[in-house]
Amino acid sequence: MGVDQSLQLEITLFNLSIALYLLSMVLYLVFFIAKKERAGDFGSYLIKGGFMLHTVALGVRWVAAGRVPLSNQYEFATAFAWGIVLCFIIFEIKFSYKAMGTFVTPIAFLIMGYAAMQSKDIRPLMPALQSNWLSIHVGTAVISYGAFGVAAGVSLMYLLRNQFSNSPFVKKHLPDLSTLDLISYRAIALGFFFLTLVIVTGAIWAEQAWARYWSWDPKETWSLITWIIYAVYLHARIMRGWQGKKTALFSVIGFICVLFTYIGVNTLLPSIHSYALLLPFEW
Repeated sequence: MGVDQSLQLEITLFNLSIALYLLSMVLYLVFFIAKKERAGDFGSYLIKGGFMLHTVALGVRWVAAGRVPLSNQYEFATAFAWGIVLCFIIFEIKFSYKAMGTFVTPIAFLIMGYAAMQSKDIRPLMPALQSNWLSIHVGTAVISYGAFGVAAGVSLMYLLRNQFSNSPFVKKHLPDLSTLDLISYRAIALGFFFLTLVIVTGAIWAEQAWARYWSWDPKETWSLITWIIYAVYLHARIMRGWQGKKTALFSVIGFICVLFTYIGVNTLLPSIHSYALLLPFEW
């Protein structure tokens, strides 16, 4: 199969996966708003089906490009959404609360929508990106950002939890406040671990590529700001016993910083990382 045929197959799989994510999001909303349990079941099936197609799409692009597909805005955006869906599926299976899908799937779908607006052309890697650190550095960012996306959706559930009645449906399918707080905490702990690896591997890669570990570039600075926000969250929770609304707000603010670090900095701020509009913490 030629590159053009592989690219067309990848685009077809991408479009099918985004369609399944959209249908899944709608079904989760129907499940939550109209209290239709079957809709939640179908939504869960569809997001898993979309994830499988999405995974195959990334694999096809990997083979066609001859490199890990994480080197431009489109590739990282679709991998970002893949990471959110992966983390969501893991947490949904672990905690068995389909109502999480009502708040998390819109985030994944919006990231996929952003990916759909980017150029899907396959281009050779620039010399600075021809390194084994690419897959390690950006792969950890995918998991980190995905976990933070799940945490943000769950934190929104926490902030809105008291607005919902305590009907039998809500009690069965919507976690109580303490459980929501726990799920968000575990997702953030996972994301923070991988974000730390993102920064460390980025610094090592920078030293090899540019002979310096840190240059206070806007992308680096905002990555550090994001790390500090989540570090404050974890410190306040573990050392000072913070829980509830304050930590939920920290989670949402942290994810806004994640989005700004990825999209806002590339779009609004001049950066050495913008030479190819590439990565969340690229060198």
